[in-house]
Amino acid sequence: MFYLIQGLTIFRIFSGPVLLVLISIFNSYSLALFIFFLAAISDYFDGYFARKFNLESEFGSIIDPIADKILIIFMILAIQINTNSIYFGLLGGFILAREFWVAALRDRNSRQGLSSLTTVTFIAKLKTTFQLLALLLYLLYFKTNNNLIFMIADLTFFIAFLMTIKSGLDYTLRSFKASNNST
Repeated sequence: MFYLIQGLTIFRIFSGPVLLVLISIFNSYSLALFIFFLAAISDYFDGYFARKFNLESEFGSIIDPIADKILIIFMILAIQINTNSIYFGLLGGFILAREFWVAALRDRNSRQGLSSLTTVTFIAKLKTTFQLLALLLYLLYFKTNNNLIFMIADLTFFIAFLMTIKSGLDYTLRSFKASNNST
């Protein structure tokens, strides 16, 4: 079971570049939609299986959020290439910047023995869910060319953006408050 859990996480990592190629070069939206759906639900199942079978590991807690970020980065790039949307590019840029910022905070907190300040929170899990849902909707739009789906994807992406900023601010405030209290 341990290898299945790790395999699901690694699948997400390798899915990102494959999806970028499928979407941006081959316009293979059906296959991309299928692979992305599998990658998105693998995020749920690797955590579920790890908890159910008591196989949570330090490696898993580190690599799982990174796998999500890799998948999301490649998808934001692919969708930006296909939409050429200033709206999507701007929100996507802020989302990516937040992801790098939080990774830096985690590294900083880890070096100071304060890793608990940036453990994954409920709002962070929710923002990942909304990011994945929005990206799935954009893929569905590419496949169907339905403008209603595109509008819903834009709205969902905006909600994901708000959650992304909120969770990033939460991590930042918690980290710097703890640093100020310890000096």
